[in-house]
Amino acid sequence: MDTMTLTKIIGGFCGAFLVFLLGGWAAETIYHSGAGGHGDDHAQAYSIPVEGDDHGGGEEEPEVPFAEILAAADPADGEGAFRACQSCHKVAEGENGAGPSLYGIVGRPAGSIAGFNYSGALTEVVDVWTPEALNEFLAAPRSYAPGTSMSYNGMRDVEDRAALIAWLDSIDG
Repeated sequence: MDTMTLTKIIGGFCGAFLVFLLGGWAAETIYHSGAGGHGDDHAQAYSIPVEGDDHGGGEEEPEVPFAEILAAADPADGEGAFRACQSCHKVAEGENGAGPSLYGIVGRPAGSIAGFNYSGALTEVVDVWTPEALNEFLAAPRSYAPGTSMSYNGMRDVEDRAALIAWLDSIDG
């Protein structure tokens, strides 16, 4: 057995493996093309009602008002949540970073820091930064204020947002 024969055998195995990989990829594309890909949560198209079934069709839990979540929030946890913000924002009065100073943000009119170049998108959707407005903005900044120059993707957990807002409200006395 010479080296050319061995090369042909290895090449044959590699070629067969490549065909199997491409076939798997093609099958995945065909069968999942309408489903939107991996990781998407899809609702069941049709449910068969079963007596005593506690898993489907039940009532959703009532949503807790943000004011209650904010009242229960610990400002100390908010200081830890601020770490994601500190690369662009400062909390010292009058000290701006890439974003405006967050000192006194709760209750402050939107776009009111003198000398900071706002994008203008915020003042179109909010007049005053109430805790509720901050909550909605921090959840998804680009969805809340389309055209904002803030590139942050958002804070998913409502308890983290409440803690951050409680901390920001506490730092300005």
